[in-house]
Amino acid sequence: MWRIYVTKAIGWSQLIRLHCLHAENATQCGKAGLYMSAWDLYDDLIDAIPRDIVVSRAAQGPRWTRVYTESPSCGMAMTMSATSRPAQMRAEYSGVPLRAIAQLAKSWNFSEASFGMAALNSYYATPSVADEHGFALADAPWPHIFDPFREAVAGKKVAVIGHFPFAPKALNQAADFYMLERSLNEGDYPDSAAEYILPECDYVFITGCAFVNKTAPRLLELSRESFNVVLGPSTPLAPVLLEDYGVSQVTGMVPTSPLAMFEGLSGTDAGTTMFEWGHRVELSA
Repeated sequence: MWRIYVTKAIGWSQLIRLHCLHAENATQCGKAGLYMSAWDLYDDLIDAIPRDIVVSRAAQGPRWTRVYTESPSCGMAMTMSATSRPAQMRAEYSGVPLRAIAQLAKSWNFSEASFGMAALNSYYATPSVADEHGFALADAPWPHIFDPFREAVAGKKVAVIGHFPFAPKALNQAADFYMLERSLNEGDYPDSAAEYILPECDYVFITGCAFVNKTAPRLLELSRESFNVVLGPSTPLAPVLLEDYGVSQVTGMVPTSPLAMFEGLSGTDAGTTMFEWGHRVELSA
């Protein structure tokens, strides 16, 4: 076993030590070839959040978990209901620092982790923050999110992590197409197939929900040699994903009416109407 220590500045000039371990619980960092703990991805996302932002409201519906602050901002994450592990914090989030709630993204109670990712996204999806980070309005509306890649994937091997029903038609020129999902639909590959499929793919599209269930670090490692895109409303709009984790493109949601977004996402059909209160943005490496 060998060990290398690398020190670098992260976020608010905080110094962290990267443990480069050729070990079972290490993950290769993007295309840079550095070995890091899988938790470093979450720590990097959390470290950028200012300490003075406070949560005003938080709610969890059957499909979307939301966190609202007076910035104003509204972050969302796909609700995952697994509660086999105990919660780390009482579910009374109003008045709690946003950064503290964002720490729950590391919880193995996935219902609680949904709040953590929504808190993270509440910061990164603040319009002024997303603009400062270089995110720009995306041309293609949500149901056509894969259309810009139609010609690029022709003759290539393509994998989509998450069941996006409009992906197969948009990417039908791919030589090989794989859709991987934990909750399987007809024709899907089980998510465990990622270990075998992703290293051989030219293009990989990864749902932002992977941050909630903790599969994101491994999926990014497996797709580090591909053109990989992290996408969906649960995706943190964080430049560090491109700068340090080898992501090729990040695309997600910025609410233009944060309070309306928070209140409107309470229903089961809110996924089709969220674009009344926000728009899709993207940033490429």
